[in-house]
Amino acid sequence: MVPSRIPEEHPPGPPAEAITAVALAKARAVARGLPGDRPALVLGADTEVVLGGQLMGKPEDAAAAVRMLGALRGRVHEVITGVAVVEVGPTEREVTTAVTTRVRMRAYSDEEILVYVETGEPLDKAGAYAVQGLGSRLVAEVDGCLSNVIGLPLSTTRRLLARWGVGSPKLG
Repeated sequence: MVPSRIPEEHPPGPPAEAITAVALAKARAVARGLPGDRPALVLGADTEVVLGGQLMGKPEDAAAAVRMLGALRGRVHEVITGVAVVEVGPTEREVTTAVTTRVRMRAYSDEEILVYVETGEPLDKAGAYAVQGLGSRLVAEVDGCLSNVIGLPLSTTRRLLARWGVGSPKLG
């Protein structure tokens, strides 16, 4: 894994388009650093929690995490991941997509929020929770792709990579 080191600043526009633009910028930044004499594929992704059409981002500190989790409590929000594949080499093809999953949070208590934030887990997570970790206790229901909520929609990513012949159709 090679970090892109670009700022995760989303351009104005619909959330899915803005998130996909950042995923593409990440992939392009890494691709620019690779030698062009050998074909390669670069995968970029950006995952955001969207509540009421607004991107929540990652909390800057524990107080922000408490506010985010309070805003999500008992509500449905979207988790959108933009995925981009950039080819380095003679054709320099690019493909992007976005995957949206709806998540309903429990009506958890203020005390549950504080205990969770004290673990430190939410401090580097979009929307201040990790569905694959202790944050799963705050989630009531996931409607759609669970791996998308974790940060990379695996089935969609496999389909994108298959366009370049990456992956195996064998299951066993």
